[in-house]
Amino acid sequence: MGHSQNSLFLSLILVLVYGVSSTTFTVVNQCSYTVWPGLLSGAGTAPLPTTGFSLNPTETRVIPIPAAWSGRIWGRTLCTQDATTGKFTCVTGDCGSSAVECSGSGATPPATLAEFTLNGAGGLDFYDVSLVDGYNIPMTIVPQGGGDASGVAGNCTITGCVTELNGPCPAQLKVATTTTGTGGVACKSACEAFGTPEYCCSGAFGTPDTCKPSEYSLFFKNACPRAYSYAYDDGTSTFTCAGADYLITFCPNPNPSVKSATKGGVLEPEAVSYSAAPPNASPTLSTVFSVGVLAVTFWALQRVW
Repeated sequence: MGHSQNSLFLSLILVLVYGVSSTTFTVVNQCSYTVWPGLLSGAGTAPLPTTGFSLNPTETRVIPIPAAWSGRIWGRTLCTQDATTGKFTCVTGDCGSSAVECSGSGATPPATLAEFTLNGAGGLDFYDVSLVDGYNIPMTIVPQGGGDASGVAGNCTITGCVTELNGPCPAQLKVATTTTGTGGVACKSACEAFGTPEYCCSGAFGTPDTCKPSEYSLFFKNACPRAYSYAYDDGTSTFTCAGADYLITFCPNPNPSVKSATKGGVLEPEAVSYSAAPPNASPTLSTVFSVGVLAVTFWALQRVW
């Protein structure tokens, strides 16, 4: 099937699923280990065809997203399924559903979050990568094909946190297991670690004027300047675009430069197939990428900060 036929086929699938053309999220795992993405739709927004799945190293999943959707995506790590009870749990990012599908449950902190509000104010998409609930895995968001040079339709900036922070995480915030020792598998936020108003921006500290960056939020901000580091970090951490699809990558190239990316360096699927999911799971779209296409992603991410 040729590229134009693939594009038409994908569009027809999206129309059949949602009745209108929609945004697509392409979720890529470049980690050396399996990641189990979780997805949570915001209140009042349409559900997605999946709320959780496994993603092996180098594997990609394309997900159709309905218009005006809001919600978040995160990566679960170190997941296992009990051979006797069938209960599914993850050491980090667990959603508490006891299954691969999160089914309306969010991530247990600490977890790196990709957050979206599509077709919001002014018809713009708003998106960010947040470490407000802590960190467990490197992640980036790359808009594909949206915006324009003037920025009228949003600046369509690449954002994320590409740095591995579990190792250098401050001792007071570090999450470790018996198998990792002092190495760490996640890094808590100060709010999660201490639960006090000055770190949680609550009570007397519930406004931007009274809740300021702490030494702990600055640890995240210095490592990942474009990621949300605490509750009132909007000015340097929320980005806009319009008419875009989004590439969400776990463990991206460690040296990206987070700069404007509109139509250049777009990762395009070489072949698209629609397949029925396993029993009790939602149908999903899957994509196979060529080595050359993955090289384009590497080139694009090298332009991040």
